[in-house]
Amino acid sequence: MDENRMNEDRTEEKNGRAGKNRFWTGVLAGALVTALAGLVVVGMSAGIYLFGRGVMSRQPEAGAQEEEASGAGENAIDYGRLTSKMKLIEGVIDQYFLYDKDAQTVEDYTYLGMMAGLGDPYSTYYNEREFQSMMDSTSGEYSGIGAMISQNRSTGLCTIVRVYEGTPAMEAGMRPGDIIYQVGDVQVAGESLDVLVNNYIKGEEGTDVEITVYRADEDAYVDLTITRRKIEVPTVEYRMEEDSVGYVLISEFDGVTVNQFEEAVDALTDQGMKGLIIDLRSNPGGLLDGAVSMADYILPDDVDTYEKGEGKTLIVYTADKNGEGDVYTASDGHSVDLPIVVLVNEESASAAEVFTGALKDYGAARVVGTTTYGKGIVQNVIPLGDGSAIKITTAHYYTPSGFDLHEKGIEPDVEEDLSAELKTQAVVDPEEDNQLSRAAEVLKEMF
Repeated sequence: MDENRMNEDRTEEKNGRAGKNRFWTGVLAGALVTALAGLVVVGMSAGIYLFGRGVMSRQPEAGAQEEEASGAGENAIDYGRLTSKMKLIEGVIDQYFLYDKDAQTVEDYTYLGMMAGLGDPYSTYYNEREFQSMMDSTSGEYSGIGAMISQNRSTGLCTIVRVYEGTPAMEAGMRPGDIIYQVGDVQVAGESLDVLVNNYIKGEEGTDVEITVYRADEDAYVDLTITRRKIEVPTVEYRMEEDSVGYVLISEFDGVTVNQFEEAVDALTDQGMKGLIIDLRSNPGGLLDGAVSMADYILPDDVDTYEKGEGKTLIVYTADKNGEGDVYTASDGHSVDLPIVVLVNEESASAAEVFTGALKDYGAARVVGTTTYGKGIVQNVIPLGDGSAIKITTAHYYTPSGFDLHEKGIEPDVEEDLSAELKTQAVVDPEEDNQLSRAAEVLKEMF
């Protein structure tokens, strides 16, 4: 009996290794440590979000929706056929399925399937628990591990791109570049980012989560035990550098970021700041209103360079499939009349690109780093009235000059990539940060 058990164990171990090898073959080529997809701070989906505004006001009445859906249009869903087929499938499940089904889970996945059928990686369905979790995260606080994650749009792999200081993730030894392979006993590589975060990584405060990551530079799988706890996301950090150079790091745009940014700029101004570096590297985006408000704080209100601004300073505008959209202009009466450098990289996305694009178009800042990610589309999060919600792509956004950066990104004025050895470090010493040094050089030339 013991010999049989040992043989089974050896077989399982062999199969496990083979499974891992099969999974990574081909998938990792060219994509081991490069985060190419929209980013997430554990618990918060990346990108630009509007919570129902605009879209809800343009929805047709319920009766009109039902009439259109039941019509013979080419793109209409035949709900009669759909309902009949669902009942047929349910009958087969009830008669033949070996295990007990969870009706609520089956229902949730039905809605998920409907959104997945759109073929848009940014559109999805949230059940009540997932929606509440996402809302908690955009407020700036959540229970999790304290890491920022990216999902590669072509491979589906989720990669750690930032580990926050003093968080459970850092204490457990997680590093930027780690690819999440397994959580507990579930292989999650290729799972959607929202599902990974809300269903596997987040959890009750004080509980442990077992995460297996693939570490490319060591060609090894590493098992990490991380104790979840309440995380307050440090969205803005600032300090005064040499020669009165102010430095502000913005890690994402959420509900607390605008006030933190304004306080940072004001504090540095009071300290005699002569120029400002705004670091948006690996910033995944977040709330559009946050990016607009922060650009508004920097720019004067009455720069009428662009017609759509109608005499005001245009910050960004959107357009849906009907050409309709919103126009955002400066209006707060505040501006910052100092040399500014915006520091970006290939993982600066969405709201970070809105902010960067506005300052660049007006010549209010020089951009240093590498070409940004290129996510120029807007998602609306629309509550469905029962605690659940959908997130759906509704519009393109454009910089003041009319530039559509989607899948192109914003090119820097001064190209400077981070050195390869620094990309794998959880914390980069400012004195070793070649991108930051180059940004400071460019800023001082502007004095």
